[in-house]
Amino acid sequence: MPSQLSQKNERRHDVVVIGGGSAGYAAARTACDAGADVAIVDQGPLGGLCILRGCMPTKTILRSAEIMALMKRAREFGLVPVTARADLSAIVDRKNRLVQEFADYRIAALRDPRFTLYESRAEFVSPHEICAGGVRIRGEAFVIATGSRVSEVAIPGLSEAGYVTSDEMLDVRQAPASLLVLGGGLVAVEFAQFFSRIGTKVTLLQRGATLLSDMDQDVGEALASAFQGEGIEVLTGVSFEQVTSSPTTKTVHFRQNGVSQIRSADVIFHALGRRPNLNGLNVGAAGVALLDGRLVVGADMRTSQPHIFAVGDVNDLTPIVHLAIQQGETAAFNATHPDVPARVIEHRLDSEMVFTDPQVAIAGLSERQCREQAIPYLSASYPFADHGKAMCLGALAGFVKLLCRPDNGELIGAQIVGPEAAELIHELIAVMYFHGTAQDLLRIPHYHPTLAEIVTYPAESILEQMGRI
Repeated sequence: MPSQLSQKNERRHDVVVIGGGSAGYAAARTACDAGADVAIVDQGPLGGLCILRGCMPTKTILRSAEIMALMKRAREFGLVPVTARADLSAIVDRKNRLVQEFADYRIAALRDPRFTLYESRAEFVSPHEICAGGVRIRGEAFVIATGSRVSEVAIPGLSEAGYVTSDEMLDVRQAPASLLVLGGGLVAVEFAQFFSRIGTKVTLLQRGATLLSDMDQDVGEALASAFQGEGIEVLTGVSFEQVTSSPTTKTVHFRQNGVSQIRSADVIFHALGRRPNLNGLNVGAAGVALLDGRLVVGADMRTSQPHIFAVGDVNDLTPIVHLAIQQGETAAFNATHPDVPARVIEHRLDSEMVFTDPQVAIAGLSERQCREQAIPYLSASYPFADHGKAMCLGALAGFVKLLCRPDNGELIGAQIVGPEAAELIHELIAVMYFHGTAQDLLRIPHYHPTLAEIVTYPAESILEQMGRI
């Protein structure tokens, strides 16, 4: 027990970071750069969710499916058709090689001699102490960065029938003949399209009114239309009732528009969200406040205990990697600079990308957020189907939408569904960073023909609404 540890098993550090993923490592690096004695506690496997089970492996396998989809369109581009068949085992092997490279780099960084690394599970025993692998560690400040885990969803019969999550799906070497995807968020849509493109019959069941239901309705509808064009069955607004199974199939029973329906498949993929991972951490002993299973933090990343910070997925604010890194850096600065004004997170430039085809990218405010917060705005959109470079590429799905202030045209939000959306959005983020306007977008030279020049068309429409043209 922690209380029985001898003094020789007690350690002290200025900052103790619990979790060595993207947010945790950013916090540790920032605190170390500020001159603090820093400890990192991580039971492993080292690397973090983004590298091991999130961003990097999923984007790797999606690239394989994207190339295969283009190969199947050979005749459309005047090429002799080829037989494109997926070797899922080879795709997984390539993914594993790349992930190992990324993980090795992160592990080397975590084992930097500037840090003290404890490869053990952490458990709070008091607000200023944790136990880790038989060592009692006292910290002046703590940064909790333990990430997230798959949510437990109470659908009768689901556990008995059996399902897989994104963790298991990344290592599947034989594609199932059919797949039921439960959910319509980022993880659900990326995996649904991947498996559909390599030959699996996919049905996607979403509880929300649209796919990506946290975004504006037109975003989810555009993606659903593209999915249906590829043969993915998309059912939204469903209410799950139960799951049954036989030795060969699994069946989901649900209601849609008041009508009872069923869909069956070989495999059920559970993609109904993630929740903060606090398992075994004993946050009750730390005396920090919880709300719906997440650690409550302020804009300075402090919990209800001013010396304890929570960053990344564990606070469930914006479970996006670059924002988690920003949170880690903010927490570490505040932990090591108690005598200066605290840094806070500004959400004006928050962004999110979904690497489906078409890609989805959003930045700043959505129309729904503007309405909910009573923020006046003008909006204008333009379709890729009417854009020259997109037509040349054969990438016609989606649109660009801009949201601007009606008084001065300042860009406050942007949404792109279409080719290379995740790259294109960065021009708009840069304009927003400098409080630029729709008129600025028209003044900035855009090379022709490029995908990027599409942003000038909704910008022009905004200025017409303002009476500036």
